[in-house]
Amino acid sequence: MKRVKLIVAYEGTNYCGWQVQPNGITIEEVLNRTLSELLGEEIQVIGASRTDAGVHSLGNVAVFDTQTRIPAEKICYALNQRLPEDIAVQSSCQVEADFHPRRCYSEKTYEYRILNRKIPIPTLRRDTYFYYRALDVENMQKAAAFLVGEHDFRSFCSVRTSAEDTVRKILSCTVTKSQEDIITIRVTGTGFLYNMVRIIAGTLISAGMGEFAPESIPEILQKKDRGAAGPTAPAHGLTMIGINYGGGNG
Repeated sequence: MKRVKLIVAYEGTNYCGWQVQPNGITIEEVLNRTLSELLGEEIQVIGASRTDAGVHSLGNVAVFDTQTRIPAEKICYALNQRLPEDIAVQSSCQVEADFHPRRCYSEKTYEYRILNRKIPIPTLRRDTYFYYRALDVENMQKAAAFLVGEHDFRSFCSVRTSAEDTVRKILSCTVTKSQEDIITIRVTGTGFLYNMVRIIAGTLISAGMGEFAPESIPEILQKKDRGAAGPTAPAHGLTMIGINYGGGNG
C-alpha cells in the first residue's frame, strides 16, 4: 500500500464544489470514480481544500492509498486520459504514509478576480467577476492591509460555519489592477473559514465603492458579527492558486 499525492486543477463552473454530496456532481466524486476505474480498486481521495460550488483551482491537493504497481508519478498521465476536460491532474507523486493534506501545516493562496470596466468581456465570464462601477483600488489596498495577521475572523465567515474556533492567520493580502482592467485580490493564509475569502473580497469591493473607510476593518473584526462585513462575492471569481507545505511534502 502506498499513498499518492495529486495536484488537481479544475474549472468549477459545472460542479457543486469539491466534497461529495447527494444533490449534484462534485470534483471529489469524479476523482474517486475515475481513479477506482483506472486502478481496479475502491479509491477515496482526501482533499486539502473543500472548495465551494463554482470555485476554481490551479493547485488543490488530494491524497489516496492504493496497491497499484503503476509508478506514482505516472498516475497523473493515465488519469488525465479519463477525466473530463475541466479537471486535470498537474502532477502525482508518492508521499509518506502519514501525510494528510489538511492536518499538516500549510499556506494556502487564493485569488479573487474582478473585471472592473463598463462593458463585460464574454471570454472572462467563467472565472472573473464583472463589476461595472469604478472601484478605488487604493482604498481596497489600504483595507486589505488591516486583514494581515492573526485575528478572529468570525465577521468574515458564513453563519453556517461549523468551526468553533474562528481565529485564523492571514500572511498576506494584496490588491492589484492590470492594464486589462482586472483587479486581483490575492490572499495567503494558514487556514480559512467557510466563505472567508469570498467575504473578504466582497468587503474589499465595498471599501472600493467608498461604502466604508479602510480604517474601519479593525472595528469590523472586533464586532465578530457577519452582518458587519461586506457581502459574499460570487463564487466564480475565486480560484485556489496552490498550497505550500512546510514539511517537505509540498
